[in-house]
Amino acid sequence: MIDCHCHFDIMSSPEQYIAQMSRNGNTIIGMTNRPCHFRQGLPFIKENNRIRLALGLHPLEVGHYEDDIKEFEKLIDKTSYIGEIGLDFSEDGKNTAEKQIDCFEEILRLLAGKKKILSVHSRQAEETVLEILELFYQENVIFHWYSGNESLIPNILRLGYYYSINEAMTLSNHGRRIISAIPKDRILTESDAPYNKRSDINQVILYLSMLWSMSLDEVNAVIERNFKRLISRLAEKE
Repeated sequence: MIDCHCHFDIMSSPEQYIAQMSRNGNTIIGMTNRPCHFRQGLPFIKENNRIRLALGLHPLEVGHYEDDIKEFEKLIDKTSYIGEIGLDFSEDGKNTAEKQIDCFEEILRLLAGKKKILSVHSRQAEETVLEILELFYQENVIFHWYSGNESLIPNILRLGYYYSINEAMTLSNHGRRIISAIPKDRILTESDAPYNKRSDINQVILYLSMLWSMSLDEVNAVIERNFKRLISRLAEKE
């Protein structure tokens, strides 16, 4: 199993979860919502080849932006994974939209010229996220739990970006239409646990198996191949 976006740092027993996933041979990319969370969690996963921690600054956490961006810069070379970052213009985030944009742009400035894989949040801000990404940083991006307009998908694909999909997306008509519009070679899997209560990646694989008329093993092979292709970009400029 490949989980490109979860939040094991806020689970009830992170160390137990990490140990179990590692025993099962799963690949997990853990997101963080603030740089201090990354700093605290990094020692627990340093020696694990399949479990990685991403450096994040969630758009709904921009109240700490001025201090957090300084720590973000100090930690930026500690990992190849960045997330969760992005914009959120929903009811939860609309009052901080301008500050979110400033924060997102500053993060992308700090990442310029660095080999990283980004997991981005774009709820009700998809067009703005894409415009900023294209302006500041044009590669190695995963749109996490995309829920925007389907008409924007070709523009996202044109830039070489990926999508990570979860069980909740397979259970809504809009989510299913989005999944159907994404080519097989741009799809990755995620749980977004524990925020997402419908987070069973096995159910995602089962859904894709039916959608693509492929066996479960074939679907897993596609997801693994996509992930390996993405992470191979990290070494291309070495």
